[in-house]
Amino acid sequence: MKQTICGALIFVLSCTAILPAQNRFNFSQFGNETVEFIRQPLHWEGNDWLRLGLATAGTVLVMQLDQPVRDAMLKDRGYYKSFPIEFGRRWGDNFTTIAAAGGFALHGILAGNRSTRKVAFEIAQSALYAGGITAALKLALGRARPFTNRGAFVYQPFTIFDDAYYSLPSGHTTLAFALSTVLSRNAGSPPLKIIAFLPAALTALSRVYQDYHWASDCVLAGIIGYAVATWVVDRHDRNESPVSVSSVFPLTIRIVLN
Repeated sequence: MKQTICGALIFVLSCTAILPAQNRFNFSQFGNETVEFIRQPLHWEGNDWLRLGLATAGTVLVMQLDQPVRDAMLKDRGYYKSFPIEFGRRWGDNFTTIAAAGGFALHGILAGNRSTRKVAFEIAQSALYAGGITAALKLALGRARPFTNRGAFVYQPFTIFDDAYYSLPSGHTTLAFALSTVLSRNAGSPPLKIIAFLPAALTALSRVYQDYHWASDCVLAGIIGYAVATWVVDRHDRNESPVSVSSVFPLTIRIVLN
């Protein structure tokens, strides 16, 4: 997660071209929006707190199914290294987020394409915010991973440097849904908007199937990734006309597969 945050920050800094619209996608804008993001809870209204409550309640409800879901997944380990499972895992890797942001940033610089500069900035920004929230929750909650065989309700908060207690939320799933949400929101056609979320769904499945996370870890992580990326894209879309990256969407697929 630290590698993701550092890498994403580099790509935020790489999107510093002077642009004519209100969104300049540079370090100054990133700094201002980071302060705004941190202060958001101070301005939440009833609907915002309701969404938080629903997300929390939904996660707790899924926790009741964590052990049965794990038991069902462990019955057949024949697909552990299959393409869908491995692709899902890689979609949530630090490298994929960094490579996607870097690919869009490079395309934007070389082609002078504002749309892809926007996507690069939003991928990096979403990864930083969502990754930071996830890392803080992992440390504060200290939930035992399923492979420890200690059960679904074992917590050791603030267990430093012990990855076995960093289960909730899933870092891979957070990054996967943040990346997919940005791509979906910037895609021009409904089919692409749907397709963008398929890799993130595979990420959640892979983390449970490979026994690194409980199902509820992935539910909460998906909510975090989606909510943060939505806030980021909405924040930028309020300042300018929507842009479409349908023509460069395959670029991201090629980066990930390579």
